[in-house]
Amino acid sequence: MQNNYKPIGKYIRLVDRRNADLTTKTLLGLTVSKQFIPSVANIIGTDMANYKVISRNQFACSTMQVRRDKKMPVALLKDWDAAIISPAYPVFEVVDEQVLLPDYLMMWFSRTEFDREACFHAIGGVRGSLEWEDFCNMRLPVPSIEKQRAIIAEYNVIKDRITLNNRLIQKLEETAKAIYNHWFVDFEFPDKQGKPYKSNGGEMINSELGPIPKGWKVGTVKDYCVEIKSGGTPSREIANYWNRQDIPWLKTGEIHNNILIQSEEFISQSGYDSSSAKILPKDTILMAMYGATAGQLGILKFEASTNQACCGMICKNQLYASFLYYYLLKNQQYIKSQAIGGAQDNLSKNFIESFPILIPTNYLIENYVLKKLIDYTEVLTIEIKFLENLETLILTKMSNQ
Repeated sequence: MQNNYKPIGKYIRLVDRRNADLTTKTLLGLTVSKQFIPSVANIIGTDMANYKVISRNQFACSTMQVRRDKKMPVALLKDWDAAIISPAYPVFEVVDEQVLLPDYLMMWFSRTEFDREACFHAIGGVRGSLEWEDFCNMRLPVPSIEKQRAIIAEYNVIKDRITLNNRLIQKLEETAKAIYNHWFVDFEFPDKQGKPYKSNGGEMINSELGPIPKGWKVGTVKDYCVEIKSGGTPSREIANYWNRQDIPWLKTGEIHNNILIQSEEFISQSGYDSSSAKILPKDTILMAMYGATAGQLGILKFEASTNQACCGMICKNQLYASFLYYYLLKNQQYIKSQAIGGAQDNLSKNFIESFPILIPTNYLIENYVLKKLIDYTEVLTIEIKFLENLETLILTKMSNQ
């Protein structure tokens, strides 16, 4: 450890201000992702006078369950002037901001290496608590205040860009849903004269899904696909099947109505050969079939395999994939409501492939603008991942200050 590392406890002090006058109303919770969020706890009948008040640029943390969660929940209050939190959370502040900046300290707390060290010091059986004294004895480098400001500025440029990209992705998603509803729910797609179809007298016919434009049909998800597959999981007991970079392998927890550009895990070729896992091509639509994530969707943007809880819909082309994704997204709540089974929700492959779906004219699918929105979302998602890697690099380099 370098000579300029100092104990955290040298730079912080505990703050214990209670909400005795009940003037502070905003109740916050603390997450393992190191953020404050508005609390959803039922506080009816609770004496809020004993809750702790936390002010802007002060920290709160939880020293309980650190080993179990493999993270120490700790956050810096930036978005509120003051709030109240559970009296179980220690609140602390930097003693002298001319020596150590709160934002710099929060960056240190955000490092995976910090969480790893906190887990090492955590004790207390299954939950694994971290003693306050041990937390204060953990060390960090404290460069000059000018150097701290430079590191924070570099870090914030990246964080701000990630935030901007996420907002753009949200706007693209909102735009895509609006276009989908306008064209394929309200049937106001542009006719041959460029006018909204239904409101300009476009002919409608009856179908099992209700009135639809003339020339459209009702089919099933299978009509959009070349093939529909589920995956498989190699034995976890055979180490040779895992931890190699041969074949990307996705779990349902990675599917949450998103563009998928990488996997968290990989399997070896021998692991792939030993299981029922199958390699799915780019632009496959994935749907989670089991458990709490049943009905969640993803668009695969690289070749990958999945576990058996994923249904892979290999579409005829990218245009069909974009329509199918937004059609299933529009009907997601109904699809999830149909999940049945024993201990956990379950959507069968047969249910998914036979799910009824509109089949518009080829002209509409071929001129479907949602493909372009998906492509742009993919570009932004790739950039976010690149920026997150830079963010991690900056946090890692802090140890060399």
